[in-house]
Amino acid sequence: MKQAFRNVLAVAGLLLMIASFVWILFHQEKRSAVYKESKGAQPRTSKPFAAVVLDPGHGGQDSGAMCGGVMEKDLTLDVARRVDRLLDSQGIATFMTRVGDSYVSLADRAAFANRANDSIFISIHFNEDNKPVASGVETYYAAHQIASGSALASWLPFFSRPPSSSPKPESQSLAGFIQEALVARTSSVDRGTQAKQFFVIANVTSPAVLIEGGFITNKDELLKLASEDYRDQLAAAVADGILRYRDVVSQRNSALAATSQKSAE
Repeated sequence: MKQAFRNVLAVAGLLLMIASFVWILFHQEKRSAVYKESKGAQPRTSKPFAAVVLDPGHGGQDSGAMCGGVMEKDLTLDVARRVDRLLDSQGIATFMTRVGDSYVSLADRAAFANRANDSIFISIHFNEDNKPVASGVETYYAAHQIASGSALASWLPFFSRPPSSSPKPESQSLAGFIQEALVARTSSVDRGTQAKQFFVIANVTSPAVLIEGGFITNKDELLKLASEDYRDQLAAAVADGILRYRDVVSQRNSALAATSQKSAE
């Protein structure tokens, strides 16, 4: 009897904790909505994002592709750090899903990105193939991305709304600018941009892309990737693409704002 009573108390306590958590989130969202309404009368910024989330693929026990003693996880972190420095020099705020050789799950990477308000997401990877002649760079965007349902969705993915029925235009645009810059900077084979449901970009609500910066299994590309100068060029290309995306979207937003203002007059 005593054990049953303790079980009831434990369940009641757990339910009370869950109810309190939901109540806090609900009131946070209400305050956020009120804040947004109060800001509605102010001019909207033309900046398309406030921060960039850099996601060095793999890490820890997950080495990624490997060839000749070179591990993908080391290359992704190295290039991400270089991109981070370049963006910082341009005054752009950045976050990284990992800063060392640590394992971060795909779900945690996506959740991290979804907690970074007003951001874009760049996941950095390198390719492998059974055919050693495969080469080139490519950039992916998700065919369907989730839409955020509430603040809770930033922490628990199953609270997110269903995926969109078509690719996010902003993600397609960002992928195009980065791919163009990668080809221009490295003179690599242009494998283009493609839509694919990689978990880490499909489960991010902001504009998101996944970059494949070359084939580790191609001896010529592996030799290039071993060069710091080449990795500098890869990083510069990613930064170029991000800056190009920012400038184009800013100009478009400014033009739309000016048109709206004229219409109101």
